Formats: sequence, C-alpha cells, structure tokens
Amino acid sequence: MIADRGHRGIQATEDTKTRRRNNSGLCVSASRWLIISVFSCTFCIPRAAPVFAQGRISNAKTETRSAAQGLEREMRAAAARPGVTWIGYRVPMVAGPRQMCCYDGPSNASLSGGMCRLESGGGVSMNTGDFRDRDGSRVVLEPATEFLVMARFEGGLVTRVRTFTPDCDVDATALPVVWLTDVKPDESVAWLATLVNSAPDSGDGHDRVGKTAMSAIALHNVPSADRALETFVAPSRPDWLREDTAFWLGSTRGESGSRLLARMIAQDPSDKVREKVTFGLSVSKVPAALTTLISTAREDKSTRVRGQALFWLAQKAGREAVATITNAIDNDPETEVKKKAVFALSQLPRDEGIPKLMEVARTNRNPEVRKQAMFWLGQSKDPRAVKFFEDILLKK
Repeated sequence: MIADRGHRGIQATEDTKTRRRNNSGLCVSASRWLIISVFSCTFCIPRAAPVFAQGRISNAKTETRSAAQGLEREMRAAAARPGVTWIGYRVPMVAGPRQMCCYDGPSNASLSGGMCRLESGGGVSMNTGDFRDRDGSRVVLEPATEFLVMARFEGGLVTRVRTFTPDCDVDATALPVVWLTDVKPDESVAWLATLVNSAPDSGDGHDRVGKTAMSAIALHNVPSADRALETFVAPSRPDWLREDTAFWLGSTRGESGSRLLARMIAQDPSDKVREKVTFGLSVSKVPAALTTLISTAREDKSTRVRGQALFWLAQKAGREAVATITNAIDNDPETEVKKKAVFALSQLPRDEGIPKLMEVARTNRNPEVRKQAMFWLGQSKDPRAVKFFEDILLKK
C-alpha cells in the first residue's frame, strides 16, 4: 500500500503493491515497490548481455527443446507431463533499467543462500535504477534487454507464471525445467494472452497466473504486446483486468500506452477503473500523459476521479501541477475535491506546499477548506506553520 498521511492504496499487478516517492524512480514488486540506489561496490562489472543463455538457474533437472514448430505445441506437451514441470524461455524486453528477481531475496539472502526459490518464492520484485548484483559484489551498469518467462505446469494446467531478468539467481529445488529455444515473441504474447483471458476473478489462478501473465505481456518489446493490452482494456473486460493493465500501460508502454490511457480516462464506464487510470498516467514518462492527467484533474465529470488525479499530480510536483491544484481549490464546485486538493498541497515539496497551505488557511472562503489546510499545516511540523498558528492565535 502507498503509505501517505491520509489516503493511499493501489493494487497494480500479481500481489503487486506500488509506491512512488518524489518522482525519483519506480520499483514494482509482488510485495512492494522499492527504490534502490547503489553508491559503492567492491568491483563493478558492466554487462550488456547476460552471461548464461538460460539465466542463472541452478539445481534443476534441465532439458532443452526447440519451439521452432510453435510455442503452443510445446506447452501442450508440457501439460501432458506427470508431476510438476517448469517451462522457461527468454524474449526481448522493453527498454529501461529493470531488474526482476524475488522480492524477499535481499532481506533473506543469508537464509536462502542469496537465491530466489522457484517454487516457494513470494513473488517477483522489479527494481529500477542502479542496483547491485545478487552477491552484492558488483553493480550491473547496463540494463538487461531480455527477460525470462517461467511457467509452472501441474496436472495439465499452468499453476503459476513468473518473470525474471537473466541476472537473477534462481534455485529450481531439483525440479524439472524444460528450457525452450527459438521462441517467437509474438507467439509468447499470444500464449500468455490465453492465460489472461481464461483467468478467474479471484484465487491463485487470478493472482499467480492471470495477473502475472498480463504483466509479462506488458514487458514484451514487440508491437503485438500493445495490441494484446488494448484488448484487455475494452469496456467489456473485467474491472480488475482494466485496472491492472492501466498501470502497466503507463509504466512500460510509452507513447502507445499513453494514448490508450487517454482513451480509457475519456471512455471507460467505471469511475473506479478511471481512478486507477490516473495512477497509470502519473507513472508514464510521456509528456502527453501529464497533459491528460492535468486535464482530468480540472475537467473530469467524476468528483472521485478529479480528486485522485490531483493526488497523483502532487506526487509529480511540477509547476503545472501546482497551478492545477490551486485552481481546484479556488474553482472546483465540489468541497470534497477542494479538500483533496488541499491534501495534494501537503504532498508538494515544502517550499511550494507550506506557503500555499498558509494562504489557503488565511483566505479561502470555504470553512471546510480552511480547516483542512490548517490540519495539514499542523501535520507538517514545519517551523513556518508554528509561526502561522502563533500569529492566528495571538491575532497578529
């Protein structure tokens, strides 16, 4: 959950919770978004490409097969195997600094031997920015350009989908791992889409297969991924799928994702989904996404959506965001939106937010808005706020 002082909470992917802090970076995790910065290392090794063709997977009963005759055919063969079998392959990944491994690996490295457990790992974390290699001795200076898709088969069904960058150390715990070569990225997108389309609305099949398959599609660096994601946000699709896809459209799909998000904010029939779309817009690096977010904060027909757009604008905290937030306080017809805009001011950098809060507390005509501004000034513990209250109480 996003932990601010008042309102926070967004679910984005398979078990995925998200966090944005001061626009400094994004890290997606099946447990949490993390931001990791590394300033020193024993020795630093630039790596433009992973060393191991099959990733760093150990303790596996490995078999290699070609998928040149079709990925779907190999997946049907895997489904016919007895017991548990993992199928793995690698595909091109969207550009950007990104490392995917087990979220519980770093904190439990001493217990797990520094490895991600393929069967028992709690999820997949995605760190963006600089990061240490798994043993802590080196820094990966160049991002991976491919990622691994791992699917668990048992009883003829896919029971879990996981994604890793090839530099993640994975312990297969002596299970069979069939490594597929010659996988066509478009066939990967098509097969994963079948998992998304057949996913239930709850349970393990929802969390561990449907959601993770959708996020894996979003990471594919091929146009067919954009086409698949577009089908996931059609108004007839389940709310959870439209909500989760909105996040990935903003975080991974660039211009095409921004265009789809703009369409969703204008046309999606659910205000609840459109609230989540504002988050997708806020994490996009495309300038048009910010323009859409500002327009949403000013003009959207829904009070809740306008308020949520204001909240995410405050996290971006640019000059245009300040103007939009101030405009909402002065001109929005709904008191609830005005109050959310005041909260948004409290999220701005202090040199921008505190003076604006004091101005609102002194001069706004709406008593509820003035009260809200005073509350957030009190929470700030800023010396200027103390002086402000002193002047009010002593009527200076």
